[in-house]
Amino acid sequence: MPIDPSAIPLEEWRPGVTARMLTSARNGATALCIFEQWVAPGAGAPTHSHPVEEVLTVRAGEAEMWIEAERITVTAGQSLLVPAGRKHGFRNSGTTTLHVHAVLASPVFEALPEGASEATRRWER
Repeated sequence: MPIDPSAIPLEEWRPGVTARMLTSARNGATALCIFEQWVAPGAGAPTHSHPVEEVLTVRAGEAEMWIEAERITVTAGQSLLVPAGRKHGFRNSGTTTLHVHAVLASPVFEALPEGASEATRRWER
């Protein structure tokens, strides 16, 4: 069954960040969660971790991304592989909207924000 991104609604993820879930347990995936985010300048994803690997690909714009204490700049066409369990995050370090494509090796998005005792879950069945 083809996935038509234009038919999937955008969700406000947090202030300055909208997201579109493309593939997850919600639409039948059993091993992947794929989503896109559009991030305003200065906004992003606070430090968190996942129990599975994640690949973040910048489609447009520029992001400061970090894994633990290592910080790098990732630009359009570049990706960052985040190992399972590692604390990471990103912010839009540019002056235009940042477009990020993300793939998690799980059909459900699960993240443990830094300092939290309980994980958040999205896009379950």
